[in-house]
Amino acid sequence: MKELYLIRHAKSDWSQEKSDFERGLNKRGNNDAPLMGEVLNSLGVMPDLIISSPAKRAILTANIISQKVGYEKDKIQKEESLYLASEATFYKYTNNINDKQNKVFIFSHNPGITEFAESLTDTFIGNIPTTGICHILLDVDSWENIREGDGKLLSFDFPKNHK
Repeated sequence: MKELYLIRHAKSDWSQEKSDFERGLNKRGNNDAPLMGEVLNSLGVMPDLIISSPAKRAILTANIISQKVGYEKDKIQKEESLYLASEATFYKYTNNINDKQNKVFIFSHNPGITEFAESLTDTFIGNIPTTGICHILLDVDSWENIREGDGKLLSFDFPKNHK
């Protein structure tokens, strides 16, 4: 069994003229990321691996949540292909995760992260909001075996559920 947590980056800051890649988090994002990290921590969730898009808003979200769950932020892997990744890119990437890793967090962006979650679980989600988390159980022994419909959506959580 493998567990995948698909996490959309926290709310980004549009107040400064920066490139899409360089946008950081706004006040709401800086509040929501620790909140969702605390939710994961309260559930005793500890990933074997955290992977993030290298976009500033995604890596900042990953850093904040990793701190809350006790994962060393220096071990977060940045993956270029996860920046604005398509559903197909998510499959290609996850199919190459080392099988020693059983519980994986991936931080990325819409629309790809929502499309991947829906495809993987055959569940209509519509939109993973900022700092939203889809917890997916995969009944496989190897990441290379995951295909459309192989996942079971165990939970779908986001900050507004906790306010």
